[in-house]
Amino acid sequence: MATTRIIIAVLYVLLAPFVIGLLDGFDRKISARMQGRRGPSVLQPFFDIKKLFEKEFLTANKQQLFMIYSYVFFIVLSGVIFFAGFDLLLVVFSLSTAAMFLILAATSTHSPFSSQGTHRELVQIMSCEPMELLVAVGFYLATKTFNVNEIVMNSTYSNIIYLPGFFVGFVFILTIKFRKSPFDISTSHHAHQEVIKGVTSEMVGKEYGMVTLAEWYENAILLGIVGLFFLNSNPLSVIGAIVAILVVWFLEILIDNTSARVKWQLMLKLAWGVTIVAAGMNLFLLEIIMG
Repeated sequence: MATTRIIIAVLYVLLAPFVIGLLDGFDRKISARMQGRRGPSVLQPFFDIKKLFEKEFLTANKQQLFMIYSYVFFIVLSGVIFFAGFDLLLVVFSLSTAAMFLILAATSTHSPFSSQGTHRELVQIMSCEPMELLVAVGFYLATKTFNVNEIVMNSTYSNIIYLPGFFVGFVFILTIKFRKSPFDISTSHHAHQEVIKGVTSEMVGKEYGMVTLAEWYENAILLGIVGLFFLNSNPLSVIGAIVAILVVWFLEILIDNTSARVKWQLMLKLAWGVTIVAAGMNLFLLEIIMG
């Protein structure tokens, strides 16, 4: 069992960028078709990141470089913890730590564009963090453990049965985490909303390539959590989890292409409102059922 968990963690490190990069390519292609365009090749994200890493290495200062390295490290560490089947709560805290390093990297340049993006990034973190923590709490209440491996192996049925409100709330904040409209206020996933890139304005070449790579690793974790709602001790549940992940992924693309950016005040109200209503009601009912 320990060997299997190590293999899965290693596969995450090796394959996550390729899987998410390919999904990103299909995202661009589908988005283009929704907008009446032909769109780029599905391999375009790989061409883009290859071009970034081939550029001359430039950095605003040594502090920014250290912060970006730390950001990448904690994102990858979070994924290893999750896919190796360890503590889900630790995964949430590790992702929060990574986000702080991204913010520090942006503010270290003293650029007004990065500073504005940083302020918006902090608002996005405020919007997402409560729901992320509540998802971990929801899994604990449903399975009596934070351990990802035990959540899967000890569940006879998929936990979506007990956690529908948590699932709805988590899918809602995924739009924020994926940096898609209408909540891409700090930096946009696609370049259709802004000229200045927000929190990543002063990151170029290999630095921006590392940030992009880290975002791919993070997206793999977030989609993995979506799958966790559907996984159980039955190996066939993997098929259901993959289908659910693809449905949620397509839903995020659809939302992105049918929505215009909203102000941060509305984003915060909507995120906290969905968290309180969906997760709060589910938490109340879960206490009654499990009690």
